[in-house]
Amino acid sequence: MIKKSLRVRIVSTFIIIVLASLFLSFGITSLFSERKVTLEQQFLTITGDIATLLDLTDPDQRDKVMDILSDYHIYGAVIKEGSELPFSLTETKVSPLFQSTTSEPLFLDIEKGPNPVRLIGVPNIDNSGSSLILKMDFTGFLEIMQRILLVGLFIVLLIGSFLILLAAHYIVEPVKRLTSAAKEMATGNLTVRLKHKKKDEFGELMDSFNHMASELQKIDKMREDFVSNVSHEIQSPITSIRGFTVAIRDGIIPADRQKEHLEIIYQETLRLSKLSDHLLRLASLDSEHHPYHPVKYRLDEQLRRVILVAEPLWTEKNLDIELDLQACPVKADHDLFEQVWQNLINNAIKYSDEDGVIEVIMEVNDLAVRVHITDTGKGIPEIDLPHIFDRFYMVDKARSQSDGGNGLGLSIARKIVELHDCKIEVKSTEGKGTCFTVSIPL
Repeated sequence: MIKKSLRVRIVSTFIIIVLASLFLSFGITSLFSERKVTLEQQFLTITGDIATLLDLTDPDQRDKVMDILSDYHIYGAVIKEGSELPFSLTETKVSPLFQSTTSEPLFLDIEKGPNPVRLIGVPNIDNSGSSLILKMDFTGFLEIMQRILLVGLFIVLLIGSFLILLAAHYIVEPVKRLTSAAKEMATGNLTVRLKHKKKDEFGELMDSFNHMASELQKIDKMREDFVSNVSHEIQSPITSIRGFTVAIRDGIIPADRQKEHLEIIYQETLRLSKLSDHLLRLASLDSEHHPYHPVKYRLDEQLRRVILVAEPLWTEKNLDIELDLQACPVKADHDLFEQVWQNLINNAIKYSDEDGVIEVIMEVNDLAVRVHITDTGKGIPEIDLPHIFDRFYMVDKARSQSDGGNGLGLSIARKIVELHDCKIEVKSTEGKGTCFTVSIPL
């Protein structure tokens, strides 16, 4: 569980980064040779300044000056050639101080290294042959600085870990809320939503989750409605078929009326067959594996052929068909688009009144062709317009069912149009008629 915790990972990463940074910093510093040279130069400069100070001081007061310097871990002695040597020095090490060619401060300890103790000599500080030897011991000072540095780094690490722990909680908390909401949704509760005021990536993630939940809820509602509608559409003709067959079997219906009822049974079986065919077509189109064979053909010729096939329907109602078609080649699946025109034209015929008019008009430009199919029927109420492409939605349910409709024709038409990256629109005025427009890019 610890390894899988995002909070522990964040804190561990922070600590590792801090420690790695410290080690790298010390390593780079130790390899920085110019800093070492600068440090040695500082020792020589300090020694030279002290020698100048002693030169300006009365010889009787030099001991007081040295006592003051000892408070800063700087110890010194003024010697002449042949005098007793301080700090366990040998004649060999101090001999350069009494050479006439030497005038600048110089180190008397041969191996300086990282040791913070330095022995430095200054020849002839007062033009009397006296030389100054200083011992600078910064060990205690460096130990204090290192201790302060280590304590400071430990405090920084401690405070940083605590703060990163709080930050990790702030980062992990939305993830935990998302996980909890996802588990709740997995149980079937699609109403779960995440409230937040974040405007960062986590806010976007929560918004996406809420959007996904809303879409899933809509899909689930559509599924329930679909199952309910399919059950109803199938149950209604089955009930009629069962009732009439039982009546015929039991002799309740006289022989001279049986043909009439057998015709009703036959029409109900056709209705079931049509419903089954539409459901299978919709399932195939939804699967995105429906056979799709785009070819180039004349759209105007296809429209004329569909209208000609529907001639028995519009002549029965004495409808006037007005065509305004132009020669226009398009590339699409011929059979699928023929289904679109059949659905739209049959609907226009079905909902047109006797002696009405149906117009089929093509508008062609360089970008697209637009086909308008307009009828003079009773129109669609404004409240129903947003739903007419929904599956099983019927504006006039009683009339649609009496004509063998099941509310799937327009759904299939829209699915086919969208499959071709085309667009279908509808405009309707109640009492005046309806116009469907299909736009096909060229």
